[in-house]
Amino acid sequence: MFPKRLKELRGDKGLSQRELAKLLNISSSTIAMYETGQRDPDTETLQRLAEFFDCSIDYLLGKSNIREPADEIAEAVKDDPELADFWNVLREREDLKLLFKQTKKLEPREIKQIIRIIKAIEDEEGNT
Repeated sequence: MFPKRLKELRGDKGLSQRELAKLLNISSSTIAMYETGQRDPDTETLQRLAEFFDCSIDYLLGKSNIREPADEIAEAVKDDPELADFWNVLREREDLKLLFKQTKKLEPREIKQIIRIIKAIEDEEGNT
């Protein structure tokens, strides 16, 4: 699954194998071998790829279909229309993007709790 995901992510960014290799400071033949399944990346390279493509290592390896932390949050709040609507507003805020990246380590109930807290703060600030 990793070869397919890497090729897909690279294509989504409109990069050639050579361009990706240059950005990551590895050889283009290494990228080609990753994409054909002839070679597996080491842990450090997996981490660099995940950071570059803004996805989890689990997504890269095919262990998860949730590509971005924002998708995980959307999944966690989908059964609560009020939180889902609020999330759609929040997801575009630059000041909260770091928080969203950290959610991959949280359970859905914890994600909901955080979104509720942010909503309560926003509601309180809106009333002042």
